[in-house]
Amino acid sequence: MSAEATRGHAFDGIEEFDNRLPNWWLWTFYLACIFSVFYWIHYHTIGSGALPGAEYQAEQREAAARLEAAAANSPITEASLQELAKNPAVVEEGRKIFQDPAKCALCHKPDGSGNIGPNLTDDLWVYGGKAMDIYTSIAKGRPGGMLPHEMYGVTFVQRATAYVLSIKNTNLPGKAPEPNAKKEQ
Repeated sequence: MSAEATRGHAFDGIEEFDNRLPNWWLWTFYLACIFSVFYWIHYHTIGSGALPGAEYQAEQREAAARLEAAAANSPITEASLQELAKNPAVVEEGRKIFQDPAKCALCHKPDGSGNIGPNLTDDLWVYGGKAMDIYTSIAKGRPGGMLPHEMYGVTFVQRATAYVLSIKNTNLPGKAPEPNAKKEQ
């Protein structure tokens, strides 16, 4: 046995020392407790500060607004849309948009093979398969069922276009071609 003070109980012949915690640890603990009281009052009781999650969401909205403004000010061309279709991050964002059951996937299926809307994975297109034709179809809609999506913003339409360009000509089995569809030139 040791000459140091123990807690006075033993388990399997093992005694626990009664060592004092270091002062730096105690002061860190006390300050953390005091901080938590002021944090709770500031954010949850008085509500004078925005919670970190709310601040993050506000920053994301501001960033999206800046991106939308930049996209609205830059001209949309065939080349710029083709360039977006080569960017994996943009295509991934477009995939998320496209596969949303309340948006594109509702009519075109999540894989683009066509449900109510036409199969977007083949080389037959009713209104043209060039990047600008696809962009116009998504933004302005088309007679006979394709709803306009420009209300979601330019960035939304560009990302959806990039995804459609990425799945074009993958030839998944799906809906039969529309009667008035033509082979892309």
